[in-house]
Amino acid sequence: MEYKKPKIQALGEQAILLSWEEKIDEDLLYFLLYLKKEIQNYYTKVKVEVINTYNSLLIKYISYINNIYSEFSVLETIVSANFKGQKLHLQQYTLPVCYDEEFGLDLAIVSKQNKRSISEIIQLHTQSNYTIYFTGFLPGFLYLGGLDEKLYISRKESPRLKVEKGAVGIGEKQTGVYPQNSAGGWQIIGNCPVPIFDVENEKPSPFQPGDKLKFEAVSLEKYNTIKQEIKRGNFLLKKEVYEY
Repeated sequence: MEYKKPKIQALGEQAILLSWEEKIDEDLLYFLLYLKKEIQNYYTKVKVEVINTYNSLLIKYISYINNIYSEFSVLETIVSANFKGQKLHLQQYTLPVCYDEEFGLDLAIVSKQNKRSISEIIQLHTQSNYTIYFTGFLPGFLYLGGLDEKLYISRKESPRLKVEKGAVGIGEKQTGVYPQNSAGGWQIIGNCPVPIFDVENEKPSPFQPGDKLKFEAVSLEKYNTIKQEIKRGNFLLKKEVYEY
């Protein structure tokens, strides 16, 4: 993987931003994740937090940066490194989604605007293997790439004041799961019974950038069964390891 040198700039006195061409590209994502890993390995004695988006890395230092140009030089060297032979150990997840009319509030709208049956909408939504690029908007909200273009649809002109936790929606070229009750303007097509973010857990979210995610259609009866299994603490999220 070869990319042009990034734009490097200071953001205040405790952060540096590395940014590349603005695009959603899976190869660029994994290149950023390799860099993220290398930067974290380099700063073993200096506590930093490294956050990625689609096309950037933000390095947040716990203390003030003493010599900004020295840090620029270090980061330029890491960016120029050869990652050949290195592997990322990631997860492939499967999340259940109920597309019943009780939850698929906008399925009819998506169906009408895209001129496809509701069953085809569900089939298209569940057959893609999505890539998790990063989290944001709400704590635990997953930005996913890989939505079939046949499902692209604009956001609602007037956002809902309340979207239920677990709601699965489509907005423009993206799909995602609302991790908590919130306002939102995406077209809602179903609901996931599995909490994807819980602040009370030691690790609030099991997902990380680079992981893969598939949706599995389940009946309303199965949805309610999963809800009960989660309450009893005996539900196991489907996942398997993969390397990139």
